Amino acid sequence: MDERWTLAELTSEAATRIAALPAPKNGQVRAVPDERTIRYYGTIGLLDRPIAMRGRTALYGRRHLAQVVAIKRLQTTGSSLADIQALWPSLDDATLSRMAGVALTAAAPSPPPPPSPRPARADFWRAAPGELAAPESVEPPAAPPVEPLEIQIELAPGIRVAIAVPGGGLTLTQDDVRALRASAGPLIELTRRRFDLTDHGTPPEHTNEGESR
Repeated sequence: MDERWTLAELTSEAATRIAALPAPKNGQVRAVPDERTIRYYGTIGLLDRPIAMRGRTALYGRRHLAQVVAIKRLQTTGSSLADIQALWPSLDDATLSRMAGVALTAAAPSPPPPPSPRPARADFWRAAPGELAAPESVEPPAAPPVEPLEIQIELAPGIRVAIAVPGGGLTLTQDDVRALRASAGPLIELTRRRFDLTDHGTPPEHTNEGESR
């Protein structure tokens, strides 16, 4: 399917294909293009550029053959070269193949490369960057611990209690504060006696080892 023809060989192949087509219904004589005509098709954009060069000799392929045959078939139906030029940009390979009766096969796409195997654990440190297969799943990072919040409540003048709230999700209402103050009576009395607090909450001056300042 990878035929390559010189211009003379392309002309001969086109003549053979055109001779095998049904005779035109309008009674016209089926014209067979010569080398000069095929060159002219190239100058007006109806023929692709040669697919290769053998020295100074241009080589043509099956698409060129399909283009020449399709041009002659359209001309036998009354289409001018100007009409064919307007049609040519919208003509895909499948339509061109049907019009000319010349099979055009596109190269099959290359299959994707197989996935890289996951290297064994012993090969981890010897593998170059990029050779290691991506992990199937990645665990999200653990959320950082939330520091507890501290709420201070004044139970009595000079006496405060600090409450650590885990994660800051606890809210104290006024009823909670009143209940804490009511239940802290023994703690308040003990604190007053232990630290000898006055009613204003100000402790008297103390001395170190009994010495006054």
